[in-house]
Amino acid sequence: MDALLNPDKGLIIWTIMSFLILVGLLRALAWGPLLGAVEAREEKMREERERAEKARSEAERIQGELEARLAKAADEAKAVFAKVTADAEVLRARLKGEAEAESKSMLDKTRAQLDEDKRRIVSDLRKEVSELSLLAAERLVKKSVDEATQKAVLGQFFTELAEKKN
Repeated sequence: MDALLNPDKGLIIWTIMSFLILVGLLRALAWGPLLGAVEAREEKMREERERAEKARSEAERIQGELEARLAKAADEAKAVFAKVTADAEVLRARLKGEAEAESKSMLDKTRAQLDEDKRRIVSDLRKEVSELSLLAAERLVKKSVDEATQKAVLGQFFTELAEKKN
């Protein structure tokens, strides 16, 4: 144990010289390539970070553009929907107006036709009643005016009238 606590001075010098020679050899032969490899790795990592940052920036830009396009498309869809709704409302109102006008026109024509038919029927009925009254009066005048004869003549007249109708 004493050899460890009190080392020989020659051994210390040779150990230091060996260490310095080894450091010199490593510096001459390995230090350059090691530092070059470390620097190359650092450069590669820096480039990768820059590319990643550019890619992230590009992705954010594209996402912003897509969101803007989506918002624009949504606005356009709302505008188209509003226009279609307004056009449909105008069309509905126009069709309703046309239908109401046509309905009123048909109703007016039907009423006019009914009034005309009513006038014609009343006129025909008055004419027929007056003709029948004249015929009945004519027959009564031709016959004697006693009640039995009058009843018989009217009965015969109405029988003939019924036969004419059939």
